[in-house]
Amino acid sequence: MKNKNKSVIIWLLSGCLLLFVMVVVGGITRLTNSGLSMTDWHLVTDTFPPLTEEKWSQAFEEYKKFPEYQKINIHNDFQLEDYKFIYFWEWFHRFIGRIIGLVFIVPFVYFLIKKRLSSETLKKCVVLLGMGAFQGFLGWFMVRSGLIDNPDVSHFRLSLHLTFAFITFAYTLWVALDLIYPNRNEALLPLRKIARLAIVFLLLQIIYGGFVAGLNAGLIHNHWPLMSDGQFLHESVLLEKDSWFLRLTEGKSGVQFVHRTLAYIVVGFILLLAYKSHKFDLGKQQKTGINVLVIMVILQFGLGVFTLLYSVPLWLGLTHQVMAFFLLTAMIFTLHRLSK
Repeated sequence: MKNKNKSVIIWLLSGCLLLFVMVVVGGITRLTNSGLSMTDWHLVTDTFPPLTEEKWSQAFEEYKKFPEYQKINIHNDFQLEDYKFIYFWEWFHRFIGRIIGLVFIVPFVYFLIKKRLSSETLKKCVVLLGMGAFQGFLGWFMVRSGLIDNPDVSHFRLSLHLTFAFITFAYTLWVALDLIYPNRNEALLPLRKIARLAIVFLLLQIIYGGFVAGLNAGLIHNHWPLMSDGQFLHESVLLEKDSWFLRLTEGKSGVQFVHRTLAYIVVGFILLLAYKSHKFDLGKQQKTGINVLVIMVILQFGLGVFTLLYSVPLWLGLTHQVMAFFLLTAMIFTLHRLSK
């Protein structure tokens, strides 16, 4: 690591860590159905939760005006203490978003003034700032969809918000790796092609993970390896009258089927990468990356199976999402080491 880049690298990796925390808290927010508890967005005044009982009561009364309370929680003896619980997770999720904004912007301005960023790194950091701003917009865009008529957010918007968080993390890590490993090696083209295909299908899997979460599609067909009744593709998908596109993007059974199938494809590509890698004289970092990648994908596959079999308990659903983050991290590191 070059000394002149050390502080910049620490800054970028700190951003990666905060993005990881953000996704974890976002997972808890989703799994506890807390995402619609804050019915408005103010950049400054919502920085801290209500500090008095009067303020809490005002926030609760405002929440009662929206579909989630009127159509669901009003029937569940939902009280102020219950509201405080779901409010905390949504507030904490947004609070971390603010912290990420400060962690990215303030050091960026400092490094800019001190001329610590090369022209290439500067361009990448400007892209990162734009991605962060867009991610904040996507969060608002997602929540907005659950405050009108339907007391649940659009699974398309949820998946977009989740996937873009993963992409922002991946790009931040890639920029950091460019600085950590400034010396370029010859790219291993055959392995890089496989790794690129693997990451494409991994991102598709993350997208469908968002669909599954948004539709609560993990609460049906809780069997493996077949969906149920000896069926690889559940008959409900075949009987639907919608187009195949809608069946596989909006139907719960279809979405779960695609998520299951993509899991096999991702595992297959990573195992193929590991198998093909034995034909090359790899460096230590490349070998380590591939070995860790194999371990991560096997663990993630197993977690996915158990999450489904046990109908998505909070701790398993969250662990599955966290492992997806670790898998993406290993994938980005391995692809970087095979590319440069």
